[in-house]
Amino acid sequence: MGTRSFAKLFLWLLLCLFGLLGSQLIQATVTYDRKAIVINGQRRILFSGSIHYPRSTPDMWEDLIQKAKDGGVDVIETYVFWNVHEPSPGNFNFEGRNDLVRFIRTIHKAGLYAHLRIGPYVCAEWNFGGFPVWLKYVPGISFRTDNEPFKKAMQGFTEKIVGLMKSENLFESQGGPIILSQIENEYGVQSKLFGAAGYNYMSWAADMAVKLGTGVPWVMCKEEDAPDPVINTCNGFYCDQFAPNKPYKPTMWTEAWSGWFSEFGGPLHQRPVQDLAFAVARFIQKGGSFVNYYMYHGGTNFGRSAGGPFITTSYDYDAPLDEYGLIRQPKYGHLKELHRSIKMCERALVSVDPMVTQLGAFQQAHVYSTEHGDCAAFLANYDTKSATRVLFNNMHYNLPPWSISILPDCRNVVFNTAKVGVQTSQMEMLPTNIEMLSWESYDEDVSSLYDGSTFTASGLLEQINVTRDASDYLWYITNVDIGSSEAFLRGGELPTLIVRSSGHAVHVFINGQLSGEIHGPVALHGLDQGKWDLSWQTWTYQVGLKGEAMNLLSPTSVSSVDWMQSSLVVQKQQPLTWHKAYFNSPDGDEPLALDMEGMGKGQIWINGQSIGRYWTAYANGQCNGCSYAGSFRPPKCQLGCGKPTQRWYHVPRSWLKPTQNLLVVFEELGGDPSRISLVKRSVATVCAEVAEFHPTLKNWHIESYGRAEEFHSPKVHLRCNQGQTISSIKFASFGTPLGTCGTYQQGTCHAPTSYDIIERKCKGKQRCAVTISNSNFGQDPCPNVLKRLSVEAVCAPTGLRV
Repeated sequence: MGTRSFAKLFLWLLLCLFGLLGSQLIQATVTYDRKAIVINGQRRILFSGSIHYPRSTPDMWEDLIQKAKDGGVDVIETYVFWNVHEPSPGNFNFEGRNDLVRFIRTIHKAGLYAHLRIGPYVCAEWNFGGFPVWLKYVPGISFRTDNEPFKKAMQGFTEKIVGLMKSENLFESQGGPIILSQIENEYGVQSKLFGAAGYNYMSWAADMAVKLGTGVPWVMCKEEDAPDPVINTCNGFYCDQFAPNKPYKPTMWTEAWSGWFSEFGGPLHQRPVQDLAFAVARFIQKGGSFVNYYMYHGGTNFGRSAGGPFITTSYDYDAPLDEYGLIRQPKYGHLKELHRSIKMCERALVSVDPMVTQLGAFQQAHVYSTEHGDCAAFLANYDTKSATRVLFNNMHYNLPPWSISILPDCRNVVFNTAKVGVQTSQMEMLPTNIEMLSWESYDEDVSSLYDGSTFTASGLLEQINVTRDASDYLWYITNVDIGSSEAFLRGGELPTLIVRSSGHAVHVFINGQLSGEIHGPVALHGLDQGKWDLSWQTWTYQVGLKGEAMNLLSPTSVSSVDWMQSSLVVQKQQPLTWHKAYFNSPDGDEPLALDMEGMGKGQIWINGQSIGRYWTAYANGQCNGCSYAGSFRPPKCQLGCGKPTQRWYHVPRSWLKPTQNLLVVFEELGGDPSRISLVKRSVATVCAEVAEFHPTLKNWHIESYGRAEEFHSPKVHLRCNQGQTISSIKFASFGTPLGTCGTYQQGTCHAPTSYDIIERKCKGKQRCAVTISNSNFGQDPCPNVLKRLSVEAVCAPTGLRV
């Protein structure tokens, strides 16, 4: 009896214990104080990465999120895109790439937190800033101000998203991963333009969001007067000068720009990782506790989702994970080491404020020292040109220009923002040997424009008001009667049609014949009467193309179109032409892309799904090299001048079938579809360059109390992608090599055994590590000289030797 009673009591205690544990999981709390976001009573230094779910495919999400986690990211941030979820009033879409719940659950499964930026305005270089176009036609509406029709619609969508997240138990207060939400987006400047109406709207939006009762904090980025309890946050290339509007709010950076977006006709923008790491370390050393990289994976503007007038289909953003989801080195690896270094300092960082000491004219030390014995220091050199040697805690430290060293124990440097010790990976697009089968073409029929749904109006109407974003294409049609007495009909100079304020392109057809592309009111110049302004004539409008109406892009469409062999079409490079071909899916799992170099401008579909807009516009800019030191702005570090801004267009493998994949291209300008090819993206070479005494995490807390120190020598690490091995060594030198990846040369000091040592340790392997020490290379090739090891290796598919 007594034993059974004890067993029942023990069981009851166990049940209570599990109940308490379960309750703790379900009722987790997220709050904040002046130092940090507080999760379950613990202040946290958090690193976050932006990954936008519609800019990748669901089969990519798990891999992207896992790579972010492996890179030291704690939080995944995403905007919520109103226009993809509510394409028409009251009709919602949360499927495929729009499956927000699946995306958040994938984050949760990986053990990460989520930050949901609801907006609903997102900007994000996204079509219409994320607003559904139907919103524009709500009677009496005025966007993003104290306007009842807009506030009603905005509140309705916000409640829809919050309600959906609650119903799936996705807020941290319910045991889910969402620890933060954002309302509105970069509204501060707009608010000031609206005056009192802007302030009233912003205050209303904050109050509306808080009353939704998510159980997690709300933020407003770039909103210096965000009302309590909403946290105002910073966006930018640098945020070390930012402070929240109240002393009891944490210092948060919601967009640390990892690069910049691309525009057709412009160069690519690259932000050196040394500068990005410097910006983050500078923010943390001054008390920042939350950093979100915008973007961590930029992805692709599929379909017609790209915003602005000329935003490219690629939204690569020079992010740590490239457009295809592959790791971009050295950006990914260097930031990973930065995160690990700062996390070593976390306990001190969230406990006290720093003591700041001037170490020189441009040098400072920020020291976090607690009464419990924790001590972390950041040694900064703000000089953009000169390295320096500083004295700190009776020890000397060498600081490169524009850099910060991190000392988790106030003694040993484990990381310096300017000293990159991880490999550089150079990517290439390789042919797949997959042929496009049986190209056929169809010229868009411009002779039957009146056959469709048209309407007439006086004057020129704005395009999106007419199309309501149903198509990129709008026909403007008018009649011009030319008298028989006009001089140009008797051999005089031909009149000229001038069109101003055009968008991407304008094609002019006269009596059904293409007369030219002109960029530039609409007027005829050169008539006997002078200029004839056509702007206020009666115009007929027709939305879209005949090929769109016949659904030529779909593999299941049935039409009476007479497709021609493309060889007959290519000869005349006719604009407004549809092309189609079939191809089989290539083997392997490398990311795929279409090489569109031989085409002009248009759109691409594969098996009925839109890859996006393409445009072989050549990049204008100044591509004159780049130093990491000094403040970064997009024009500073430009690439690709004189080449197409975007040549390759991402083809998700999940969109393909094993055979008979339909590729449809609509070419606006005229191009040669036979030059289109399918390529795969892969690592071509990997390089690494590490010096003796490079900061290494293993040297934290070296014990030196009367005992000999054991210094952990740094290593060069090389790694090819899965399915690849190091097939050959292009360069190896231990000594004083010169140049950078792809241009290495031997210096005055060189260990003769360099090649042999690296080949023996690395050739034929997917990854290898080589310790940087004299003993590893036979002998010291140049005593009393700081040496480094530089290596460039070729990656090739396993079994293939180059």
